[in-house]
Amino acid sequence: MADAQGAQRRQSRIRDMLAGWRAHHGEVARNSFQRLLATPVSSAMTWLVIGIALALPASLYVGLINMQALGEAWDSTARLSLYLKMDVDDARGKALAEALRKDSELVAVQFTDRASALAEFRAISGFGDVLDGLDENPLPALITVEPVAGLSAEHLGQLQQRLSALPEVESAQLDLEWVQRLYALVKLGQRLAITLAALLALGVILVIGNTIRLAIESRRDEIVVIKLVGGTDAFVRRPFLYTGLWYGVGGGLCAWLVVAISLWVMSGPVARLAGLYGSEFSLDGLGLVATLLLWLSGGLLGLAGAWLAVARHLGDIEPK
Repeated sequence: MADAQGAQRRQSRIRDMLAGWRAHHGEVARNSFQRLLATPVSSAMTWLVIGIALALPASLYVGLINMQALGEAWDSTARLSLYLKMDVDDARGKALAEALRKDSELVAVQFTDRASALAEFRAISGFGDVLDGLDENPLPALITVEPVAGLSAEHLGQLQQRLSALPEVESAQLDLEWVQRLYALVKLGQRLAITLAALLALGVILVIGNTIRLAIESRRDEIVVIKLVGGTDAFVRRPFLYTGLWYGVGGGLCAWLVVAISLWVMSGPVARLAGLYGSEFSLDGLGLVATLLLWLSGGLLGLAGAWLAVARHLGDIEPK
């Protein structure tokens, strides 16, 4: 019976300790946030600096995912454009197209004569008046071929070389090259984003650490009194950690606003540009998961900066 009562008392003490711990954390979090609101100008400037630092890699990330979406939205089927020599007439061009249709590595062949090429260029370029002043048609005939699916990049390059060596062909251009270059740029941008994010994360930690250091110095006398009456280092450290957390979360919110406003400003021109190319492409934002990660990253960086500042400077303040 006594053991049961002792166990109940221990459980009660543990519950009381946990309740007191939670209550103190809630009170410290509220007081820390209220201290920031008591100095709105300096707090807003710190939040904005952190927000800009976090917004730069976030904006680069948004640009990369939109570039990748643009590449995926484009028809990924490789096409070869064979520009014929100027002295090749329509009859020879059609004969070459018929011969290419028998090629086992090609699934589609389309011939465009010089007159049709000029009419198409006139329709999409807007240079009709300039073209009317020319004595002759400057555009060559064109044969567009589509290779069989699944060819490797090396095989496509060999096919391009083989077709460009035909006597009627002036040059052969692989229409998928720009997409491959786009993917290469995306990979390069991903590494750049990681490097930039690491450098700016370090900058955020330093900014928050310096801000917390100044806060520690301004409350030196208060810290001495707390230690004199028996306050532990954890008790003294807690308000500054929450201050760093609020700085980081506020900076993440500012970064999200900066990215959202930038996308809103750019969405109109991008939509008009896509419309000129007959595309319905539109810019994508961060999304819910990325936004939460941005806020979480800001909070964690704030905690890291505050912890480093407290560990470095709080130990120097001791009652004499």
